[in-house]
Amino acid sequence: MTVIDLRSDTLTRPTPGMLEAMTTAPVGDDVYDEDPTVHELESRVAELFGHEDALFCVTGSLSNQLGIRMLVEPGEEVLCDAQAHIVRAEMGSHAAVGQVTTRTFSSSSGLAEADRIAEMISVGGGPYHVTTAAVAIENTLNYAGGRIQPYENLVEISELCQRYGIKRHLDGARLWNAYIATGAPLVSYGALYDTISVCFSKGLGAPIGSVLVSSAENIARARILRKRMGAGWRQAGLLASAALYALEHQLTRLADDHAAARAFAEEVAAAAPAAIRPEDVETNIVVLDTGDRDAGKIVDAAAREDVRVSRLGPHTLRAVTHLDVDENGCRTAGKVLGSLLA
Repeated sequence: MTVIDLRSDTLTRPTPGMLEAMTTAPVGDDVYDEDPTVHELESRVAELFGHEDALFCVTGSLSNQLGIRMLVEPGEEVLCDAQAHIVRAEMGSHAAVGQVTTRTFSSSSGLAEADRIAEMISVGGGPYHVTTAAVAIENTLNYAGGRIQPYENLVEISELCQRYGIKRHLDGARLWNAYIATGAPLVSYGALYDTISVCFSKGLGAPIGSVLVSSAENIARARILRKRMGAGWRQAGLLASAALYALEHQLTRLADDHAAARAFAEEVAAAAPAAIRPEDVETNIVVLDTGDRDAGKIVDAAAREDVRVSRLGPHTLRAVTHLDVDENGCRTAGKVLGSLLA
């Protein structure tokens, strides 16, 4: 039996069309800012979000670090959700590398709310309190099961930040999923933020790469910091071409992943209704509650039946749908997990 691997949407392999695009892309030296395919990608993404410029980076963690560092000086703070990727999964880099402090807020079902953020803002504290320099929002919110942040909430948070003179960063690693699910224009999202990071190596299926979007001034500064961090690269157009191919050919198909995630959840819920409510699945991530069962043991048992999922916590699992597993495969995986959780 073929292994059904739903640990992450980063597991996808380049399609034949993407591989062809990579092997025929015109390239140059990106450290010299001379790669035409990188230029094309950066211009294209900046235009999609209505910003002046963009920077192609090797990972979303790097583009998040650069984006936040453009807005927050050492010793200042960024506010974010307690479940945000920047504080849970980037290995403390914002503190260790950027010398940026963080404070987190809890959110109801992963939904960011302006009132909750307003309670935490600290400005004008002089030499007594850390200054809030930015708010970071993750959309969709990975650890909340791919939760989409309602656009009206994002507008309220953006307006709140503007009133206090606070900058705004969007971790949009899976913003493409929110865009496909809601239809909210990318340029509308772009208008709400000073820096935006979007990823191409998740649902879009490219092998490597994220893009940071911002003003021309911020991107010029970020380019220097990227090099200082050892992340300049040479003929990066080989990878930028994969991202461009993904935008052209693999963006709208994210709706298939969303349908497959709901199908997976339905199969789990049919046998183990306490594990998941299928109606809560909004995009391509499904978080399962194992009840009093050890999540690690469920992961191991599923693997023995050729289904792979991730352990998020002692009693939670995550499955992420993607282009390498179709809906039938996801239904099969859902039946396996359902039987183990029943």
